[in-house]
Amino acid sequence: MLGIIGGSGLSQLANLEALQRRVVRTPYGEPSGPLTLGCIRGRQVVFLARHGNGHTIAPHEVNYRANLWALRAENVRAVVSVASVGGIRRDLRPGTIVIPDQIIDYTWGRAASFFQGAGEQVAHIDFTHPFTRDLRVRLLDAVRAAGESAGDGGVYAATQGPRLETAAEINRLERDGADVVGMTGMPEAALARELGLEYAAIAVVANHAAGRGESEQGIALARIEDVLGEAMGRVRRIIDHLAEQ
Repeated sequence: MLGIIGGSGLSQLANLEALQRRVVRTPYGEPSGPLTLGCIRGRQVVFLARHGNGHTIAPHEVNYRANLWALRAENVRAVVSVASVGGIRRDLRPGTIVIPDQIIDYTWGRAASFFQGAGEQVAHIDFTHPFTRDLRVRLLDAVRAAGESAGDGGVYAATQGPRLETAAEINRLERDGADVVGMTGMPEAALARELGLEYAAIAVVANHAAGRGESEQGIALARIEDVLGEAMGRVRRIIDHLAEQ
């Protein structure tokens, strides 16, 4: 079954024929909210709003472990994250969609593993390729089937948030090889790997990163909502085609 985690700009999935909302209890506390179980084009899909109802949970406060555990408990086996990002690379303008293939993690202090705590045995995962190749291929196929365009590959820099970055920090991320910057890619991707879930992301460029393009002197926060409103319509069409594969 396919699970969709919606980020900023996608707090609900309008193309999902909702059949049930379910509260799931986990050993790791409460997920961001109830799961919405339903169908897209006749296929079962589970949706979860990462930031909760009304976008009230900051990126560093998301209970990533509970979210992933709850999805797996509902027999989800493939998870697609929808996330808004800042474009670091010059050609990644607002409204661009990217299907990233790598992550650099700059977050700290988050519960980053299921294998931690008193008496818990340490476990290591191979994270050479943090996004599942086959699910990425399916996503790119869905992009083409929807008549949309998306960048194939890119390095996602996961920062702590909730504040946006300084221009100097973006310069550093660029030197490190990052193409886009967001706040929720980690530890979500690693936790999915620990649970044996397929995981891929649809990154929507909401704005030029700090010091870049239109954001050279500052980020126009008011414009981000308009950009995401238009782009998420295209994301929903991509998800439509992904669900029917």
